[in-house]
Amino acid sequence: MLRHSLFAVVVLAACSEVQQPLKVPEPSLSISGSGGFQFSPLASSAVCTPGGDPNAPFIVPEGFTQTIVASEPDVPDAIDMNTQNETGPHAGRYLYRPAEGSIGAVTVTDLETGVTKQLAFHPDWESMDPIVWTPWGTILVGEEATVASKRDPQYPNAVGGLMYEIYLSPNDPTTADSVVARPALGSKAHEGNRFDSQGNHYGISESNPGFIYKFVPDRRGDLSSGQLYALKVTQPTGDRTGDAAWLPLDRDAVQIDARAAALAAGATGYNRPEDVETGTSSGSNHGGENTLYVALTGTSGPADNRIIAVDLGGPFVYDYVRIGLNAPADFEMPDNLALSKSGDLFIAEDPGGGSPTKKKGDDIWMASPGKDPHAPASSVVRFATLTDCDAEPTGLYFDIRGWGLFVNAQHRGGDHLDKAV
Repeated sequence: MLRHSLFAVVVLAACSEVQQPLKVPEPSLSISGSGGFQFSPLASSAVCTPGGDPNAPFIVPEGFTQTIVASEPDVPDAIDMNTQNETGPHAGRYLYRPAEGSIGAVTVTDLETGVTKQLAFHPDWESMDPIVWTPWGTILVGEEATVASKRDPQYPNAVGGLMYEIYLSPNDPTTADSVVARPALGSKAHEGNRFDSQGNHYGISESNPGFIYKFVPDRRGDLSSGQLYALKVTQPTGDRTGDAAWLPLDRDAVQIDARAAALAAGATGYNRPEDVETGTSSGSNHGGENTLYVALTGTSGPADNRIIAVDLGGPFVYDYVRIGLNAPADFEMPDNLALSKSGDLFIAEDPGGGSPTKKKGDDIWMASPGKDPHAPASSVVRFATLTDCDAEPTGLYFDIRGWGLFVNAQHRGGDHLDKAV
């Protein structure tokens, strides 16, 4: 088995094993995963403690290790998603992440030197969450705010959060030349954030009900104008699954309140969509770019905690991961997603809660591809688990070379510092 390590921002990649001082769940005997990420799944969650292990926030399978690549105070509190410079000179050298805590900023880490610095900051930014590298070499980052408490002075009528495009210096990818708001993508609680190979953008509104969106720019590579659509299941085959259609939304209305525009158009609502993932964004060669995975999180029962898949060629919506279908009963409140190059979908959970009542750590799961089109995942197994009762795993992102998985240990309890692994 290849040795790997976990990035906190933790990285899973090739290195020596890490000694775990906390109780380690016994691995099962079977081997799961494909490509470089083959492992023996963990049988249970970690028995967590307040703060956990600051040097090894996660328990990982045998053969995997973790390396902390950034930490507070070099990054603001509550760092969330991750992306790299996926194209251009020195591709993969820099890791970018926003913060949804008290300071709305984007930071960058040079993975060769280990130096972390602030890339961009706006005093009116709040709850910065989604981030993605665009096909034309910029960074797109957004606010997760259903109702913004700090309005952009250029767009004071925008009810929710906005998306912003960061243009980098051509000579220094750790320096921002300019930051431009992109209200045409909708004013809403942004979280999931991905592109397909045609330059179309996919996202969600993280609310209840929340909606799934597609943005088609008027000109490829130009996000200043275009058509925003919301997904509607038109011929149901189950719980908000079946044949679907993209409903065009009023271009002016979405810049004020894209969630209200989707609701008015009759789009299909889901309980708190969280993240989206596509094969194109991850570099996956399994399933191509025609599948969009969406994490749904809710509080009313297992039906609201699942991963749906959208066949973009239809479109057609079907259940991909769900308790009772292929997931165990302790699969809880899926949040962030990352697709490996071989097509395995990694899922971070966020069930909430904390010490002293919480006794087990949050997990990272892996769902293996189904055997047929529109088939659910063939298996769902536990890949890693947090040692900190108060933290959650966020920002799953595979290194563009495919040898490591970045993940943040966010909201660590008390005076414990958030970690990027």
